Amino acid sequence: MEKTRAGAGRGASTIVVRPQPGKKTRALVQVGPMTVPAAIGRSGRSILKREGDGATPIAAMKLLYGFTRGDNVRFLRTALPMRRIRRDMLWCDEPGNSNYNRLVKAPFGPSHEEMRRSDGLYDVCLVLDWNVRSRRRHRGSAIFFHLIRPGYEPTAGCVAVNLRDMRRILPLLRKGTTVRVV
Repeated sequence: MEKTRAGAGRGASTIVVRPQPGKKTRALVQVGPMTVPAAIGRSGRSILKREGDGATPIAAMKLLYGFTRGDNVRFLRTALPMRRIRRDMLWCDEPGNSNYNRLVKAPFGPSHEEMRRSDGLYDVCLVLDWNVRSRRRHRGSAIFFHLIRPGYEPTAGCVAVNLRDMRRILPLLRKGTTVRVV
């Protein structure tokens, strides 16, 4: 893992993601006293998360580590372990593959997501422990905390914030911080 500069002060033990009233694809992310707007899944939230359903899982998920597109985003302050994204990094989203919901290396034939995206969504991408440590087929993959699309367009099931807010949140995060989607 690439080392980054650690943030000063105490880290947050829990991040709460609450639905924004009247908008199923929008949320409010609370980290300590700070609250920022976010986008969530195109299908809103679900307690019965399934691969491809477009829903953000209602769950308490631990932050494991993150990725950064170092050529686009620099000088991140966080105690969270971060890796620089390489061109050959992919994330398997094929439920029938033994690498389901894991980082894989190109070339890779089964269904996958490219980590080095041209749209900037994964310029800062934090991996949530949704179906990672004890994986089950079809329970959902690539549930990340990443950057938004313009206009806070819905995600495929992730939580997304703008870069300015991500930079404000990152110094408060560490491995094991809980992201609680309610």
